[in-house]
Amino acid sequence: MAGKRRGRGSNVQQQQAPQNQRGGPRRALREPAAFAKSTGCESEIPQDKLTIAQARRGTPAHRPVRVYADGIFDLFHSGHARALMQAKNVFPNTHLIVGVCSDELTHKFKGYTVMTEDERYDALRHCRYVDEVVRDAPWTLSTEFLQKHKIDFVTHDDIPYTSAGSEDVYKHIKEAGMFVATERTEGISTSDLITRIVRDYDIYVRRNLQRGYSARDLNVGFINEKKYRLQDQVDKMKETVRTVEEKSKHFVYRVEEKSQDLIHKWEEKSREFISNFLELFGPDGAWHVIQERSGRMLQALSPYSSPRGSPSSSPTRRRSVSPDSSSAFASSSSLSPPSSPSSSKKATRSSIKAASTYVQ
Repeated sequence: MAGKRRGRGSNVQQQQAPQNQRGGPRRALREPAAFAKSTGCESEIPQDKLTIAQARRGTPAHRPVRVYADGIFDLFHSGHARALMQAKNVFPNTHLIVGVCSDELTHKFKGYTVMTEDERYDALRHCRYVDEVVRDAPWTLSTEFLQKHKIDFVTHDDIPYTSAGSEDVYKHIKEAGMFVATERTEGISTSDLITRIVRDYDIYVRRNLQRGYSARDLNVGFINEKKYRLQDQVDKMKETVRTVEEKSKHFVYRVEEKSQDLIHKWEEKSREFISNFLELFGPDGAWHVIQERSGRMLQALSPYSSPRGSPSSSPTRRRSVSPDSSSAFASSSSLSPPSSPSSSKKATRSSIKAASTYVQ
C-alpha cells in the first residue's frame, strides 16, 4: 500500500500529502474519509489556476491538486472503485473529493436507488482512494461550487452524460480545460447488478425466505409464498434422491472393486496351490522321491531269508541237485509224518515270501 503511494511521487511530495479536515493526513488509511464542510474548503493556501500539464509535472509543490469526481454510487462496486482509483492517480499529488448526490435529486433525474443516501455516503468514506466526501452534491456543477471547494479539475468518463435537459452536463467543464477523462469498467454497473436480481427474482426470494425473512418483508403474496415453499420442498427431495443415488453408486463401485480384488487374489492363490501340488505329487515330485527312498530303506533294513527247498540265495549261482541228495530228500519226505493244513499254509506263505525276495 505504501509502495503504491511512493510510486506516485517523491518523498517531498509524500510529506506534503493531502490533509483532511481533521488537520493531518489519513493515518495509513486506517480512518474513513472526512465529510466536506458545508462552508467549503477553508485552506489558507492560495489557489492558483493550474493547467493539466502543470499538474502532471507535480506542481504546485506547496499543495496537492484538488480533483473532484461525482456520481450516485448506488450498490458501490468495483467499477466505481476503479474510476476513483484513476481519479486519484491522474496526478502525482492528488486530493480526491467525491460528490454524492442526494436521494431527492437522484429520484428526480435518474430513478430510485437501492441504497439510501446515508448508506451511499458511508460507502464512499470507506474507499481507500477517497480523501473527502461532499454530501448532497449538485447535479450540475456551477462555478460557485467549484470555487467553494477550490476544485482544480473534474474527472469522469468521456462519454457525454445527457441529463436534466442537457446534452452533456460536463460540457462547460471541458470548455474550461478542467476536465480529465477516465475509462469505464466494462461488464459491471449498478444497472447490470439490478438486472441480475430482477432476472433471477424467484431464486433470491426463495433464498431470503429460507434465511428467515417474512413474505411481508419481501412483498410476496400468500399464493406465491406457498409456491416458493413447495418448490423448496421439491428441491430438498431432489437433493435427497440425488444424494442417495450418489451414495448407492459409490457403494456398488466399492463392492465391485472389492469383488474384483477377491477374484484376483483367489486366482493367484489357486495358481500357487496347483503349482505346489504338482511339485509335490507330480511325476518328478517330492512325494515319489520320498516313496522311492523309503522303499529302499525298508529293503535295506529287512532281514535276508529263504524258504526250505528254495533255490540258492545267490542270484548268480544255481547249484544243480545231485542224485544222492535228491534221493535222500525223497526218502526223508517219505519218512516224515503228514503235515497239518495249517503247517502247509505257513509253508506256502514262507515259500511265496522267499520267492519274492529272490526276485528282488
